[in-house]
Amino acid sequence: MRSIAVIGYGVVGSGVVEVIYNNAEVIERKLGEKIEVKYILDLRDFPDSPYATKFIKDFNIILNDPEVSVVAEMITNAKVAYEYTKQALSAGKSVVTSSKAVVAQYGAELLALAREHNAAYLFEASVGGGIPIIRPMHQCLAANEIDEVEGILNGTTNYILTKMFREKLSFEDALGQAQANGYAELNPAADVEGLDTCRKICILASLAFGRHVYPDRVHTEGITSMSLQDMDNLNQADMTVKLLGRAYRKGDQLFAMVCPCAISHDHPLANVEDVFNAILVKGNATGDVMFYGKGAGKLPTASAVVADIIDVCKNGDRSKDISWKAVDVEFVSDYQLEKTAFYLRTEVTDRRKALNYAKKLFGNVRVFDGAENELCFITETALENQLAGKLEAFSQSAEVSAVKNKIRVL
Repeated sequence: MRSIAVIGYGVVGSGVVEVIYNNAEVIERKLGEKIEVKYILDLRDFPDSPYATKFIKDFNIILNDPEVSVVAEMITNAKVAYEYTKQALSAGKSVVTSSKAVVAQYGAELLALAREHNAAYLFEASVGGGIPIIRPMHQCLAANEIDEVEGILNGTTNYILTKMFREKLSFEDALGQAQANGYAELNPAADVEGLDTCRKICILASLAFGRHVYPDRVHTEGITSMSLQDMDNLNQADMTVKLLGRAYRKGDQLFAMVCPCAISHDHPLANVEDVFNAILVKGNATGDVMFYGKGAGKLPTASAVVADIIDVCKNGDRSKDISWKAVDVEFVSDYQLEKTAFYLRTEVTDRRKALNYAKKLFGNVRVFDGAENELCFITETALENQLAGKLEAFSQSAEVSAVKNKIRVL
């Protein structure tokens, strides 16, 4: 029998315990032995839980128990999760986690610590929730040089954008509906500002390209500026908008970014809707491979955590060689040195004069019908820093009152 400890009895933590006991026979058949949850660490009390006798409040009990070989960490406080993970790995205990914030910031350090102490650090649930992606990239695509990873990595924002596009809800109404359905937190900033997607693409990029990509090195934008006018305009151009996390290599340069992107309706990610996520991996041997499913939820995420626990138990608590290098030098290239096109929605005082100036600056622009006080158009493709300079000049002209939105067009 394998004894494990669960740290954090929130949505995912309680789901892990539920999966272990509800699927005990299946797990034992696949593993060849039983898994027993010996401890559940949480500061709250759960007197009515069927597992009430397992709850503790002191992490040292887990740390000093030689019978506990695997710790499943699902704490929302990233600082505490990081400290507990370091201590567990240093004690030779393997750790599995769903904490994207910890892996994105400290992954290289914790993977090295696991190897040093003959333990494992696995995090399948940190990116795709119930969608397998870490193990397939590390094992099934091992023969490939990965050129690009991009995807819809946040179900909350995808739900909001779908509601805006399909049902013509405003951003505020779509967000309210997402909160009412339990898809968005009361404070949705991590989702709608793109921070959650940033952490996930950092993990995928680090795994794909072998060097740690830190969240503060990745330019990140959210979806709070999106309007129904933007959605309608781009739909006329056979495009939709998705919040994408992207990381791709060009020669020895790596570009990474999180931002809303206008993509054509025939793009593989265009029809991924509601709370579903999808990750597109481009390998030099396989070509495009896409992973699709619900990226969050209690039981799907718990399933990925338990799969990691089984993996650790099967492989003698040894790391399966997942690693990437910590880097001190700048690894991610300046996103403004890459080519793009902009969709721009601007408020103008003289539409005709503003359009003439837009053509002078941006070349052959694609103009959308709209109100007399608005000018919406797509620029030609150019280096982003060049477009940014032209946009600055355009916004300073007498005919332009404000730039209301800017969306990159792929």
